[in-house]
Amino acid sequence: MSYFKTAKPFVIAGPCSAETREQTLETAAALSKMNVQLFRAGVWKPRTRPGSFEGNGPDALVWLQEAKQTYGLPVTVEVAEPEHIELALKHDIDVLWLGARTTVNPFQVQRLADALKGVRIPVMVKNPVNPDVNLWHGAIERLEQAGIEQVAAIHRGFSGYSSAAGYRNQPNWPIAIELKRRRPELAMICDPSHITGARNRIAEVAQKALDMRFDGLMIETHPRPDEAWSDAAQQVTPEALKTILAQLTVREEFTTDMSSQVQLEYLRQVMDSLDAEIIDLIARRMELSEKMAAVKSVCNMTAYQPARWREIVETRSERAAMHQMPKEFIIDVYEKIHHESIRKQLSVLAELNKGALTK
Repeated sequence: MSYFKTAKPFVIAGPCSAETREQTLETAAALSKMNVQLFRAGVWKPRTRPGSFEGNGPDALVWLQEAKQTYGLPVTVEVAEPEHIELALKHDIDVLWLGARTTVNPFQVQRLADALKGVRIPVMVKNPVNPDVNLWHGAIERLEQAGIEQVAAIHRGFSGYSSAAGYRNQPNWPIAIELKRRRPELAMICDPSHITGARNRIAEVAQKALDMRFDGLMIETHPRPDEAWSDAAQQVTPEALKTILAQLTVREEFTTDMSSQVQLEYLRQVMDSLDAEIIDLIARRMELSEKMAAVKSVCNMTAYQPARWREIVETRSERAAMHQMPKEFIIDVYEKIHHESIRKQLSVLAELNKGALTK
């Protein structure tokens, strides 16, 4: 069994940063009395701008080692350089993780993978800062090729220019779901602290992750969050964490209730039939796009026409509203359909232009 699937959910908790020996041990003492499988703390902190607290380095590793020995909690830290790995192993760290700023760089990931060859230790990989499932998947594969057998993915959200919908990092759930589709055996852990950036939304995002069958949660926990040296707004107290965990509902993927199973199977068959109709309708729409391209060629018109796109957005949004469907959702759908329609029209126009030039 995967190291990260030994509990439902697998809970990782601890402060954003190991600030002092006293703070580290105080947090570990509180978490050791709870259903927490792994104690986390930042030792090396990659900060966006210089001058911020960047961790206590090897000194903090000594505190974590003491916390492990005193309270029996396995410990995990983020590593970004091969020398970090060497020091972490020297101090009996149980699990390592790669941060979002590291995952985005394949060269750096490979350096870390090379440093881990021959080492038997579980490793977690946070998603890269930008929403690229291939980068995320590639980082995991590099570690596996180096011989790391126990690997987990951490979904911590993706950076953007604004905190739309109140998130510090946009969850962009489809990226995590796509990685899970590619690697269904891979443990998936959600980091609601970094997604929300606000402690009052952690429970909400944690429950959503469990509802999508994530295997675990990483929640930043500090005895006095408002006094934290880094990311104060997104950390919770141990008592608050205890409340969050107690209120979570862990759902099953399957049911033994036969009547419910029969009902689900019927609804899935109806849904499959509707999906087939949707695909057939989109195919017919694309055929119309090709015919429109031929007309545009004769009239010397552009494939993309902004006024027409604005009309589509307005009318489809109005129709979606009639069915209580979010405007943003239907626009996302039509952006993809419209993009493919324009691609087909450009292809037809290019072929017709080629034919005209050869005459």
